[in-house]
Amino acid sequence: MRIALIAGCATLLAAPVAGQDMQTWLLSVDRWGNAEHDILTLEGEGKTLSGTFGSWPLSGRQDGDQVSFTALDTHGVAYRFEGAMTGDALTGWADYPDTSNTGPRVRHAARGVRLQMPTGEPRRRTYDPTSFSNTFTADLPPAMIIQPGDVVATRTIDSGGVDEKGQVVALYGNPQTGPFFVAGAKRGDILAVHIRRLELNRDYADSLDGVTGRAMSLGLASRSADLGRRVRWRLDREAGTARLDDPPEGLRNYVVPVRPMLGGLGVAPDFGLAAQSAGDTGRWGGNMDFNQIGEGATIYLPVFQPGAMLFLGDGHALQGDGETTQWALETSLDVEFSVDVLPSKPMAAPRIETADRITVLGQAPSLDEAARTATAAMIQWLEQDYGLSVSEASLILGTAAEYRVATLAGRNAGLALSLDKSRLAALK
Repeated sequence: MRIALIAGCATLLAAPVAGQDMQTWLLSVDRWGNAEHDILTLEGEGKTLSGTFGSWPLSGRQDGDQVSFTALDTHGVAYRFEGAMTGDALTGWADYPDTSNTGPRVRHAARGVRLQMPTGEPRRRTYDPTSFSNTFTADLPPAMIIQPGDVVATRTIDSGGVDEKGQVVALYGNPQTGPFFVAGAKRGDILAVHIRRLELNRDYADSLDGVTGRAMSLGLASRSADLGRRVRWRLDREAGTARLDDPPEGLRNYVVPVRPMLGGLGVAPDFGLAAQSAGDTGRWGGNMDFNQIGEGATIYLPVFQPGAMLFLGDGHALQGDGETTQWALETSLDVEFSVDVLPSKPMAAPRIETADRITVLGQAPSLDEAARTATAAMIQWLEQDYGLSVSEASLILGTAAEYRVATLAGRNAGLALSLDKSRLAALK
């Protein structure tokens, strides 16, 4: 099961469960300092409670603000809970079977917060962030609870923590907006994130000069000792272009079209993993810095935690392949997105779909390993969605694969493997 210790949420519980409609809680259990989370539903008839803990049925009792219940797993093993409801909080303890020995049981501290789940048809939602996260984690309270189909309008700040007004509002290091709790998303599902709109919301961006270490030769390094300086770019939002604020003579007429993108997009990692830095990447997404994660793209990520807990941030006005200057054109963005929750299936790496391509993103400490990850992930996609064998998929790659360096600047290198959809049109 997925559970953990979590701080409060701003939704109030007006009265105890008994006699009310079903309530949804995010229940958290502290297992030797490791955060585990799961969804608890409760409904009452008199003093009798029923509902679910994750996918397990439960039964129990409520006396005033005191509640107790037992959930049975698929093998009939009991997980017992006792606690008290106060306002929007549930506090108490959980009695679990020992994870290594048959017979003994272990008591763990347990807490819960009630979630006000959306009802009705999907709608437009606005979230104006007042705090940001430098980690991808399930241990934060949801910033907003959304449902599939909602169109969410929000904003991001830049990688240095600077907002659209030029104010520092968060710690540098790719602070993220979120987490967004997606109603109905559970472990094993696939979250499809549709980027509907990305717009610049200020008139400047910052980058660096120089070349990132993975792309630096020894000869070039000897001539680059004084590089790595901040460079300011002026953004013309009406014309959709960027130019250097104080250009050297050789770049006085250098003007480039902007293409806003999100450097960071990810969900909370699985139980047992520590909170992941907003500079890191994994199967859960993260600081992917792939310049195709822009307006019109759909990003597919595996869900590891209840509600997925989606984060996004690290806006770029423009980034070349590889992010070779360590910083792209770092800026803040206005964002609109929506999500869908898709049925469970294995997914070895993040997937990106645009109008004309499907792409997988291999992320690893070396480009060699990133290439292996991307290749295996694309073959997996072709097996799942097109019914191809490994042999057949290899022939597709041998004639149509497009490999691009997504990023060289992070702790992990990123390599994108794309296939043009027109090459796949004749397949089932």
